Amino acid sequence: MNYAIIFSAAVATLALSACDRPSTVVTTPPAVVTVPGPAGPTGATGSTGSAGSTGSTGYTGATGATGSAGSTGATGDTGATGQRGKTGGDTVVIVPPATPAR
Repeated sequence: MNYAIIFSAAVATLALSACDRPSTVVTTPPAVVTVPGPAGPTGATGSTGSAGSTGSTGYTGATGATGSAGSTGATGDTGATGQRGKTGGDTVVIVPPATPAR
C-alpha cells in the first residue's frame, strides 16, 4: 500500500507538469507624462494687511547710582565797608559775673 501512494503521487506530478498552459502576457500602457506649458501672466497685487496690535509696556529700569560730589564754589566778592559807628554817650553795659563751677 505504501508503494501505491507513492506511485499515485508520481503519476499525478507527471500528468500535471505535462499540461501545456498558455501563458498570459499582461501589457501595461506606457505612463503618460504631462509637460507643463509656459507660465501665465502675473496676478494682481494683494491688498495691504491690517496693522498689528501695540506691544506691552516694558518693565521699569533699575535706579541709577548716586552722583559724585560737586566742586567747591567760587569765593564771593567782598562787601562794601560799613560806616563808622557813633560813640556812646551815657549807655552803660553791665555784664553779670560768671557763676563759679561746683
